Amino acid sequence: MTAADLRIEHLDDPLGIGSTEPRVSWRATTRQAAYEIEIRHGDGDITTSGRVDTTASHFRSWPSRPLASRETADVRVRLWDADGDGPTAWSEPLRVEAGLLTSTDWTADWVSPSTAAPHDGARPAYLLRAAFDVVGEVRLARVYATAHGVFDLEMNGCRVGDDVLAPGWSSYRHRLRYRTHDVTSLLQSGANAVGVWLADGWYRGRLGFNGGLWDNYGTDVAALVQLEVEDDLGRRTAPLTWSWVPSPITSTGLYEGESHDAGLEIAHWSEPDFDGAGWTAAGILPPHAATGTLESPTGPPVRVVDVLTPADMVTRADGRILIDFGQNIAGKVRIGVAGSGGAPIEIHHAEVLENGELATRPLRSAASVDVYTPGGDEPSIWTPRFTLHGFRYAEVRGLPAGGSLLSAEALVVHSDMPRAGWFSASDPLLDRFHQNVVWSMRDNFVDLPTDCPQRDERLGWSGDIQAFAPVATYLYDSVGVLQNWLRDLAAEQAEFGSVMNFHPWIDCGFPSDPAAAWGDAAVIVPWELYRSTGDVGILREQFASMRAWVEQVHALTGQTGHWSTGFQLGDWLDPAAPPDRPGDSRTDPRLVATAYHARSARLAAEAAHLIGETDAASDLGRMADRAVAAFRDHYVSPAGLVVSDTVTALSVAIMFDLLRDDAQRRAAGARLAELVREGDHRIQTGFVGTPLVCDALATTGHPDTAYHLLLQTETPSWLFPVTMGATTVWERWDSLLPDGSVNPGEMTSFNHYALGAVADFLHRVVGGLQLLEPGWSRVRVAPQPGGGLESASTAHLSPFGLIGVQWRRADGRLFVDVDVPPGVTAEIVLPSAQAAPIEVGEGAHRFECAYRPADADPPRPRRWNIHNPEERLQMIEAGVL
Repeated sequence: MTAADLRIEHLDDPLGIGSTEPRVSWRATTRQAAYEIEIRHGDGDITTSGRVDTTASHFRSWPSRPLASRETADVRVRLWDADGDGPTAWSEPLRVEAGLLTSTDWTADWVSPSTAAPHDGARPAYLLRAAFDVVGEVRLARVYATAHGVFDLEMNGCRVGDDVLAPGWSSYRHRLRYRTHDVTSLLQSGANAVGVWLADGWYRGRLGFNGGLWDNYGTDVAALVQLEVEDDLGRRTAPLTWSWVPSPITSTGLYEGESHDAGLEIAHWSEPDFDGAGWTAAGILPPHAATGTLESPTGPPVRVVDVLTPADMVTRADGRILIDFGQNIAGKVRIGVAGSGGAPIEIHHAEVLENGELATRPLRSAASVDVYTPGGDEPSIWTPRFTLHGFRYAEVRGLPAGGSLLSAEALVVHSDMPRAGWFSASDPLLDRFHQNVVWSMRDNFVDLPTDCPQRDERLGWSGDIQAFAPVATYLYDSVGVLQNWLRDLAAEQAEFGSVMNFHPWIDCGFPSDPAAAWGDAAVIVPWELYRSTGDVGILREQFASMRAWVEQVHALTGQTGHWSTGFQLGDWLDPAAPPDRPGDSRTDPRLVATAYHARSARLAAEAAHLIGETDAASDLGRMADRAVAAFRDHYVSPAGLVVSDTVTALSVAIMFDLLRDDAQRRAAGARLAELVREGDHRIQTGFVGTPLVCDALATTGHPDTAYHLLLQTETPSWLFPVTMGATTVWERWDSLLPDGSVNPGEMTSFNHYALGAVADFLHRVVGGLQLLEPGWSRVRVAPQPGGGLESASTAHLSPFGLIGVQWRRADGRLFVDVDVPPGVTAEIVLPSAQAAPIEVGEGAHRFECAYRPADADPPRPRRWNIHNPEERLQMIEAGVL
């Protein structure tokens, strides 16, 4: 037995952490009975927790003195097992190093290369450099860096780190993250130099739709670089005097693309022997320029995480080269060229083709064009530095006769989150759909959870992540990314008095009224993070925000508990809504609003109870009871029918537990199944109903109807896009029409994860792995095979290790294989009326029971057209008439 995979908070690389008493977690390789944590501080002081008798191994308290800024400590753990054996050998130590924890630790200046610059188009990027000396041996060097804008660091001609678009996007008025880098190996005795590439990014570049807004946070880009060196003079902040010049990036914007002129490149500019004569002294900004609290990151940086080669490449008669990378991504293209003679080469991007050409209309005003001007005929390789695109297809234009495209690669870019969840099934379309969900999450987790990666939007919409949070936490270790986003949400909620429809907030003309399902992200997202990790600290940190949202809506409902006022997004993108009116849902938005208020109030009350806020728990519980009563009074008949009589209305009532009793629940489930059948098992839901409908069917005794809906291939359905060649989840059910043309609606993205929230049903019901207790300490394995599937599997990398479920059907039997790691208890429920639940612990287990073969699953009922003479005859022959 050992303690493996040590983590500090939610980080496995705790360099520059922002906590003075960080919690320690590990994975025990067998069932643990006790532990001991040792903390060895950098000054040689050693403290331990002593033996602690518990099976708990996650988020254990720091057993030593608080860390000071810059302080290091080595953490290691040893264990005793359930048989009384131990202690084990100490684990490998994990080095923890605190960042700059107080504002007074920051002594460097904010430096800026520019004054307010016009924004008739994307602005250029800048180069800043500073020289400094090291006296004697370099014992240690750290750089703490951030920017108003986006930046890359160089030290003595070498790139520092591999971050992309650092420091990311936050609500700059409230909080700004910085990165900590160990640059000890990059420095030398004597002369040294540090360089910064700096561009607008999210800080003052164009953001938002309806034309977007410039200079949202300020008019000057600036860098803050504090370099601390330990040499023969001791540990000190290196004195840096900065100068700047325009960079070879002549323009760059997140929506616009990037232009780079290799003829303007400056060789060796970040090396110590470079002569910086002629560079302009950088401006020093006043201290108030550092708006917002400087914070260390909660999660991984954005990086290039994958490289794709072309699936197809076609040279057209006019010299344009169309490249299909085979996968819709968020990222950028890297090209190798030769023989261009210095002619500018353009790279255009699009997600799909229409009539054989790039379909750029869905990009709206995001030009998404990169331009590279080589320095001559010699071979060169280039990729943009400070822009991103959403694309599958790229078209290279402008390569002159005699020029060559030597290589083309697509660089996949997103937050570098570890993969945590998997699913596969015997149906290749369903398998591909799940892959599409994974890709859409990857492409929309570029520092924060966005709606889409391609058009002039790319905003942190709260409704999308509220619906998708259970999937996000299953598929990836997304805690750090979502914690960061929730901190922005809470800060702006406190400023504006409400949760906005997206965060960070940009006032680009969209209503800012509190909206159900969107604002409820303040409650539901932290709750899902808690369920996934078992970390009550997440609830504690976000509780004020959770409570404020529920209390705000409670006040809006007046004496009735019925939320009937203000702007509501409702069941957004109901497939019945016209392309130009995506909010025209068949489901009453007031019903949706009241239902969500009831759900969020219940969750907030439970969160209050968990963190010991007993008075708040009572108050929130009363608010929840009033909202539930209001929903029942306004929307539920005594027989269990629900006003609006839509798939979404019934699904919400069932899954949010808003019906009075089992009889009403059965009646609502029967009506839901009837509506789904009447709709020919095609989707009739938008953002609100889509994550719920399959579960609502299955939990009320209609799993086969859920499978018929899940596996439908006619539009609107989850699998229709797959039949059309989709490699990501679409924003609209028919973003691409059956004839191959693009939906005429202005909002037509081919990379939105929200409608992929049904993957939660795939993991829990089809695959059969359900979380029962927060942190995955207890699970239920209860697959419900159907839909003609012969097999399926799912797995999740829990805090305790990998939990896996595989099932297959053969010879009238169902075989279920389950892998359970130490520390997890699994309840096995086989789909047989006679099968009692079986409880198992660590190990590999196999179970089987009688079950119908896949070809005996009920087929999807045919929707007959009685007015068609041929079908009428077929109905007579089939006994339908």
